[in-house]
Amino acid sequence: MGLSTRLLQKIVRNEAMASDPPEIYGWRVYLLACSACFGAMSFGWDSSVIGGVIVMEPFIKDYNLGDISTPASSNLAANIVSTLQAGCFLGALLASPLTDRFGRKWCLIGVSVVIALGVIMQAAASGNLGPLYAGRFLAGVGVGAASTINPIYVSENAPRAIRGLLTGLYQLFIVTGGMIAFWINYAANLHFPGKKLMYIFPLAIQALPAVLLCGCMLLCQESPRWLARQDRWEECKRILSRTRNLPPDHPYIQEEFQEIVDQLEHERELIGDATFWNLQREMWTIAGNRKRVLISIVLMICQQMTGTNAINTYAPTIFKNLGLKGTTTSLFSTGIYGIVKVMSCICFLLFMADSLGRRRSLLWTSIAQGLAMFYIGLYVRIAPPKDGQEVPPAGYFALVCIFLFAAFFQFGWGPACWIYASEIPTARLRSLNVAFAAATQWLFNFVVARSVPVMLATVGSDGYGTYLIFGCFCFSMFFFVWFFVPETKGISLEAMDRLFGVTDTPAKSLTEDAPADHSDSKHQTHEKRVEVAA
Repeated sequence: MGLSTRLLQKIVRNEAMASDPPEIYGWRVYLLACSACFGAMSFGWDSSVIGGVIVMEPFIKDYNLGDISTPASSNLAANIVSTLQAGCFLGALLASPLTDRFGRKWCLIGVSVVIALGVIMQAAASGNLGPLYAGRFLAGVGVGAASTINPIYVSENAPRAIRGLLTGLYQLFIVTGGMIAFWINYAANLHFPGKKLMYIFPLAIQALPAVLLCGCMLLCQESPRWLARQDRWEECKRILSRTRNLPPDHPYIQEEFQEIVDQLEHERELIGDATFWNLQREMWTIAGNRKRVLISIVLMICQQMTGTNAINTYAPTIFKNLGLKGTTTSLFSTGIYGIVKVMSCICFLLFMADSLGRRRSLLWTSIAQGLAMFYIGLYVRIAPPKDGQEVPPAGYFALVCIFLFAAFFQFGWGPACWIYASEIPTARLRSLNVAFAAATQWLFNFVVARSVPVMLATVGSDGYGTYLIFGCFCFSMFFFVWFFVPETKGISLEAMDRLFGVTDTPAKSLTEDAPADHSDSKHQTHEKRVEVAA
C-alpha cells in the first residue's frame, strides 16, 4: 500500500474508503483529474487577471477608462470584464451536446484551442475595444465549455470514496489560477511601470493553462462512462481497469462495470434513445431528475450571490475602497487574498469534502460568509476610510474579514457546488445537468461582474449596501440547504437514483409513444451488453 493511500485512509472517513481496494487510488486517477482541471485554471486565471489590469495606468490611458469610481468609467470597466462571462454562458450551453457527441477528452482539447485564440486577440488589441471584446468573448466560450466538461470528466473517472476530493480539484485549480493571475498583475506593475507591457503581459500569459490543458489531455484516456453510452463496452472495461489499476477480472472492476451496465440499461428502459427531447422530458417530468437539476441550478445561483466573484474580479478596487492606498499595495493584498483561497480550498478537499461532507460544509459556511459580509458593510457605512488618514483598527479587521470570507467560501460554497452538480445527475443527464448548472453560474457571474462596479459607486456611501446585499443572500442559503440538499459523500454515481427516489413508475407514460420496434432493438442491445459484461 502506497504512502498516498495510507494518507487518504487517515483523512477520508467514509464507508467506501474502508471497503474499496487500495489499488484504485493510483497515480493515473490523479493525473486524469489534474489534467482536466487546467480548464478550471483558465476559468480562475481569466476571471481574475482583468481586475488588476483595469486599474493599471497604461491600460486606463490606452482604453480611455478614466476614474473607475465615476458611473461612466465603471460602466466601461463592467463591459470589459463581463464580456468574458457572456461568452462563458454560451460555451456552457454548447458544451453539453458537443461532449455527448464527441466525448469528454477531445472536447477539452478543442476548447483549449478556442481559449488560446481568444487570449491572443486580447493581448494584440493594443487599445482597440473591438478586438478586446471579441477576444474576451471567444476565450469565454472556451472557458464556459470547459466549466461544463471538466467536472463531468473528473466525476466519471473518480473512485467513489474520493470523488468529492477529485471533483473539488476543479475549484482548487480555479483559485490557483486566480492566485497566479493576482501575483502576475503585481509583478507586471513592479517591473513594467508605465509601459504597455504592464497589461499586455498579464493578458498574454492567460494562454498558459490552455496550453497545459491541451498537452496533458492528449496523454489521458476517454471517460469509461461516456464510452459505455456509445456501446463501446470492451474499450470501457479496458480503460476502467487501467484507471483503477486492477485486472479486468478483479471483483471490484466487475462490480463497477456491471453497475454502469445496469444503470444505463435502466435509463434506456425508462425513456428510450438519448434524443434531445427524450432527455428534456426525462429531466423535467421525472420528479427525482427534476429535483436534481433544480438543486444544481439553485446552488450555482447561491454560489454567485455570495459575492465571491465580486471580490475576485474587483479585489484591487475593493481593497482601495477599504482604505489601502496605491495600485501596488492593493495588488499585493489581492495576491495574499489568492493565497488564502488556495490554502483554504486544499484544507476543504483533504479534511471536509469526503469526511465532514458536502451538506454540513454548505450549512456552516452560509452563516460565516454572511457575518463577514455584514461586518464589512457596516464598517464602510459607520466608519468609512477617509482620504489621507491611516486605516483604523476596525478597518484592518474589515480587511481580515475579506480574507475570512475567502476561506469560508472555499470551505463550502466554492467546491461543493461543483461536486454536487457533477455527481448527483443520472448518467445520461450528467452533461445536460452540468451544462444547466454551469450556464446558470456564468449567467449570474455575468450579472455580478456587470453590476458590482455600478453598485460600489451608487448603492449607499462608498457602496456599503453592496456588502449587506451579499450578506443577506448568504444567510438565506442556509435555509435552502437545510430543507432541500441531501448528503452524497461516499455514494456511488449509480446509487444516486435511489437517493433521489427515481423509479420506473413515473416514467411509464413517457414511453407509450415509442416506436413499435424500439423494444426489440433495445432488447438486442441489452443482450449484447450482458454478453460483454460476462
